[in-house]
Parts: sequence; C-alpha cells; structure tokens
Amino acid sequence: MIPRYSRPEMAAIWSPESKFRIWFEIEAHAADAQAELGVIPKAAAEKTWTAKDMAFDIDRIDEIEREVKHDVIAFLTHLAELVGDEARFVHQGMTSSDVLDTCFNVQLVKAADILLEDMDKLLAAIKKRAYEHKDDVCIGRSHGIHAEPVTFGLKLAQMYAEMERNRTRLVSAREEIATCAISGAVGTFANIDPSVEEHVAKAMGLSAEPISTQVIPRDRHAMFFSVLGVIASSVERISVEVRHLQRTEVLEAEEYFSPGQKGSSAMPHKRNPILTENMTGLARMVRSYALPAMENVALWHERDISHSSVERMIGPDATVTLDFALVRLTGVIDKLLVYPDRMMKNLNQFKGLIHSQRVLLALTQAGASREDSYRMVQRNAMKVWEEGADFLAELKGDADVTAKLSDAEIEALFDLGYHTKHVDTIFARVFG
Repeated sequence: MIPRYSRPEMAAIWSPESKFRIWFEIEAHAADAQAELGVIPKAAAEKTWTAKDMAFDIDRIDEIEREVKHDVIAFLTHLAELVGDEARFVHQGMTSSDVLDTCFNVQLVKAADILLEDMDKLLAAIKKRAYEHKDDVCIGRSHGIHAEPVTFGLKLAQMYAEMERNRTRLVSAREEIATCAISGAVGTFANIDPSVEEHVAKAMGLSAEPISTQVIPRDRHAMFFSVLGVIASSVERISVEVRHLQRTEVLEAEEYFSPGQKGSSAMPHKRNPILTENMTGLARMVRSYALPAMENVALWHERDISHSSVERMIGPDATVTLDFALVRLTGVIDKLLVYPDRMMKNLNQFKGLIHSQRVLLALTQAGASREDSYRMVQRNAMKVWEEGADFLAELKGDADVTAKLSDAEIEALFDLGYHTKHVDTIFARVFG
C-alpha cells in the first residue's frame, strides 16, 4: 500500500493490529464452540477471551516469528503469554489455514462494504449531474469523429448504468467471498467437529464453506478480484471520457481547478486533467491484480502456499487502490466544470454535417434508392469537409436532392430536437 493513494478507513483493515484482532476472534469463537462440545474446559475458553481488551505486541509477535518461521505459531505463542496456561486449549484440531483464510475473507468482506459505500456516493454524484445536464446537447463521437447529437446528461446516464451494474457485481462477489473454513488439516474435520466451523462462521458474519481442502477454494477469490478489475475498468472509461472532453480543442468539460493550483512547473497557463490521468493509472494496477488471483486457483492437491505471498500483496493493494480511485472519481464528477456553450459551438463546427443520416433516410422515404441517396448526401458532405461549405446550402443547391425534397423539407431535417426526443425515456429506464 502506498500512503499517497490510501485512505485510512480501508488501510486500517489491512493493518497488523486488525489482522491479529481477527485471528484472535476466530480462535476465541472456536474455543467457545469446542467448550460447548466438551472438547476443552469452559474455563479455558472463558480465559481466552480475557485477551479481548489486551493490546497485541506486534514487535513481540515479529520477534517470535523470526525464530519459529511461522506467523500463526508466533501469534499463538504470544497469545499464550497473555492468556496463560489455558492457552494450550486454543487452536484445538485447527490448522493455520483455518485462521488465515477465514481472516482474509473477513478482511475482503469489510473492504467490499467500504467499496459499496464508495459506489453509492459515486452513483449519487453521477445521478445529480446527469439530471443537471439532461438536456444540454453536445456532439456524439464515434472513432473520435463527430457523429450525431446526444446530450451530456445521456453521457452521465451511461456512466450511472455501468456503475450500477458494477455495484450488483460487487454485491455478488462479496457474498461469494464471505465464507469460513474451520475444517482442520486437508479439510476432513478429522480433529474438529463441523459445528465449530458453523459457530465461527455465524460469529464472524460469514457462511460455512461447503467443502474445503486445507484452504478455501480460490475460485472465490479469483471472482472477487476480477470484479474489482471490472470496476476499475469502468473508472478508467469515465476518466478517459473526461480527459478527452478537457482537451483544448474540445473543452466541453474539465476537472475543477482550485485556487492556487498549479498545472505545470514550466508553463503557468496549464490546466491539466491530472486526477483522471491518475485514475487511469490506478485502474491499470487494480486490473493487474486479477490475473494472479486467477492463477492462485490451481494449488497443489489439498494445498500449497504459492497463493499466500500473492494475496498478502493483492488483498491490500487492490482494495486500497480501488477505494481511493472511486472516492477521487466521485470528487471529479461532483465538481466537474461543464460548458454547454462550448458543446454547441463544437456541434456546429461543421455547418450541419451531423444531420447527414436524416437527409439520407428522408431521400429513401421520398423514393430514391439507398445507394443513390448515400451518393447524393456524401458528395455534399465532402464539400463541407474539404471546402468548409455549408451543408444545408449545398443540399438546397443539389438538383438531385431538390428533385426529391423541398427546401422546407430539407430545413426540417436539421432540427436538433429530433435527436433528443427520447431522452426522458432513456432516463426513466436508467433511473427508474
């Protein structure tokens, strides 16, 4: 985790203190269940809970681990120092992965909850701005070239619908990752009753893994991190749109430029889209974490630890980075500077050329073949591109066109309202 791109709420989930606290809760809840079964004395389970309000000594755990070369054993040794002799009953019938995997899933669930909150705020910001600019007409572009009119509100509505789909995906991924395994070595429950797993799962807000090996199946994690990658890709799509709209030659919208902000160390005039550029880079990183998560699925037999080092990195980094990007994107959308007058100026840049399809369709309706209609419209359109001509004037001066359409009929085809007549219908579909 890089502090520059970390928010404290998300980073705290991955702190050593948080991890060891979750480990403790798993062990203590398991001890309760074992005590109910009569496997360990109830007094031992009760004594284990006395460590609940104690501060774990991270340096001491690290010191023990340097000797024993095993993080869970180091933690259990330190727990025994805090609890006393009764700690010998802790971890009965369990294996390290029971603690590690269950903890990792608890952390991912907590992270997902923060990400869902982030997405709710982002969706609210996009919706607000979409309605604000619902009827502001701008040019739609395909291949980066002027196509036909849209509205800026529709651009934002597209972003909303995409992020709403992503939220649904994350809810599903959260549910899929929220499992607990307390099944012992190779997952057979040979030394621990399945009811212990069910007890711990309920206590930790998880569900019991239907069948594990010595680890929770990693296809769950592959799906989780893949969803994070998809969300990051949507963050990038929105960011790239803003970056294109902020280009000097376009300048239909731009990131908020705060008082005192500097755009360049060399050129005082610069106002650069640094936030959306930053989010493009962050999205690349989040996507990159999905591949190793998928590669973690293929472990040897009942387990190996090839996944362990990967997850110690991608768990914090993917969630922290996406959290930061989502919050940053919300700020960009909320403060985005939008220029409807510039949109209209750009839309009219090629003197009516954007109405070519309406003319084409009208000619076919008037009896011309599609091929002839296309040739008539295109030869006049090329004069606009190459000579700067006025499209409407050229059409009116084309005898083949006027043989099919009157001047009044041609002029009627240049109505912008034709292109925006279904905006309300689309908004109703998106926003309900």
